[in-house]
Amino acid sequence: MLTSVVFWGLIALIGTSRGSYAFTHSMNPHLHPRLYHGCYGDIMTMKTSGATCDANSAMNCGIRGSEMFAEMDLRDIKPYQTLIKEVGQKHCVDPAIIAAIISRESHGGAVLQDGWDHRGLKFGLMQLDKQKYPPLGAWDSKEHLSQAAGILTDGIKAIQKKFPTWSVAQHLKGGLSAFKSGVEAIATPADIDNDFVNDIVARAKFYKRQSF
Repeated sequence: MLTSVVFWGLIALIGTSRGSYAFTHSMNPHLHPRLYHGCYGDIMTMKTSGATCDANSAMNCGIRGSEMFAEMDLRDIKPYQTLIKEVGQKHCVDPAIIAAIISRESHGGAVLQDGWDHRGLKFGLMQLDKQKYPPLGAWDSKEHLSQAAGILTDGIKAIQKKFPTWSVAQHLKGGLSAFKSGVEAIATPADIDNDFVNDIVARAKFYKRQSF
């Protein structure tokens, strides 16, 4: 009887010492690959309308449309899954967000020509503008993906500083919008409610369910 009491007492103590879910997953994200969401909020709790619907995309828009395109790109993005997770953890950003940007910007690299878009202006899986960001590394390398992820997190931090009273979700969405259009283009919450941001969040939720 005493042995049993001691055993369960130790279990309770260990559980207490390890702290909350947030502590365990942030210290060792490998323990909870589906729960890890980095330092900038949980995308699974964030609202999104998905890709914008208009006269030309009435059948493939909204959340359903975003998920459809994300699923179409999954085969081309899968080979980069380990790399995406490593870079995400390095920058403390949800790997699913990186996967979503890769899907939106380059369809997993499937539409690129030697890493460039058809105009030769953007480079890499996450499509960085060469005029703003001189490319580092090969287009599908860890070095280049890390460069792009760093630019994304720098944007999130800039939005946090510029709008300290905004919510966690608004900071992340603001960072996504800044990644596409620059921090200076954001002045109000309405500026982050756009097609790019809503589509990325919807795609990211899909990739999170695929264990990114």
